[in-house]
Amino acid sequence: MGAADIIVEKIKNREASIGICGLGYVGLPLVGAFKRVGFKIYGFDIDDKKVDALTAGESYIEHIDFGELKSACEDGSFVPTTDFGRIGEPDVILIAVPTPLNQTREPDLSAVRGTCEQIAKGLRKGQLIVLESTTYPFTTEEVCIPILETSGLKVGEDFYVAYSPEREDPGNPNFDTSTIPKVVGAPDEASMAIAMATYEAIINKVVPVTSMAAAELCKIFENTFRAVNIALVNELKLMCLRMGIDVWEVIDAAKTKPFGFMAFYPGPGLGGHCIPIDPFYLTWKARQYDFTTRFIELAGEINTNMPYEVVDGLMHALNDRTKALRGAKILVLGVAYKKNVDDLRESPSLKIIDILLKKGADISYNDPHIPVMKRSRHFPDMPEFNSVELTEETLKASDAVFILTDHDAYDHEFITKHASLVVDTRNATKAVQASRSNIVKI
Repeated sequence: MGAADIIVEKIKNREASIGICGLGYVGLPLVGAFKRVGFKIYGFDIDDKKVDALTAGESYIEHIDFGELKSACEDGSFVPTTDFGRIGEPDVILIAVPTPLNQTREPDLSAVRGTCEQIAKGLRKGQLIVLESTTYPFTTEEVCIPILETSGLKVGEDFYVAYSPEREDPGNPNFDTSTIPKVVGAPDEASMAIAMATYEAIINKVVPVTSMAAAELCKIFENTFRAVNIALVNELKLMCLRMGIDVWEVIDAAKTKPFGFMAFYPGPGLGGHCIPIDPFYLTWKARQYDFTTRFIELAGEINTNMPYEVVDGLMHALNDRTKALRGAKILVLGVAYKKNVDDLRESPSLKIIDILLKKGADISYNDPHIPVMKRSRHFPDMPEFNSVELTEETLKASDAVFILTDHDAYDHEFITKHASLVVDTRNATKAVQASRSNIVKI
């Protein structure tokens, strides 16, 4: 029995241990999945506050069961730590760290590089390293492996490597880590065998591909597909506004076709860590091959401009009521990037609020999932806000209620009854719009 076969057997017998680098929206669901099938897990993060919160059972991500994680800490099956000196203890290490864009919208792999450097310091023979962070094709081969081999060990001989893109969808009740198929690519048979055994322990369906680059491009393509189609429907919405046609009605009618159509919906802009970012990773890499991704870049232009478009729509709605935007009291409903989550990453609401503040509007917000809106790295000069209570008095005191995120918690009958003007970017007021004249959809 070879070295890889021994590791596969340890995984199948739950004798192997798992290390997860990055205890956020991707890492923590993985911790839960491995814990529930009997593995010991090490959780590595550079943030002391996260480690302290985990051991105390204090939540920092709304939809994660922190009670389950606390009990795992207490029984020793989960060890959260900032000590990367322990990186040699787990048999399998999964990297789930952020891959944002820098100021010039180019890939920022500093977290991936830093994590690989920490792993290289303690890398031992027989370990499998899997990158899960979304990135451009050939990242694992060109960035991760050279850093890991500074340990003096050789990939495919002394240690193993693979790429398997994360596919988390926070707030989606229909899917969880175990029920979303997992794509896996590896550079050699041994690495693939260990990676497949690892994910087959927690995932219902694991999908092998012939290379790490194919797996990397798979995830980028998934989110680029969504970004391009969202851009198409955003452009359609702008055209429909000019024509006086309800774009939401058009989409609802179109999706009755049982083949050849997939419904996408317009909004105030793109949010989350994937869709606004991943296409730019692909366009950046394509330029190295002297290839221009014109279609993707056009979609990026349309989506990036949507915050300005919806602010223009708000200004026109106020103007029709003889009210200027400067000095107007605007109550923003929803600042999370999508409904029913507490995630502000890349939320278009931040850009929209920034534009409104610069135009002199008086801003307040309500979000039942985000009680405090802290400064972000993209908007360091924006003041911190606290979510205001959504009362009859709050609604009546506002010149416009601006719906940017359609949380299920919102009572739109109550909101539209007491607000003088409701500007809806999400079709959230669909059920009450027929009985209200104070709703403007943009």
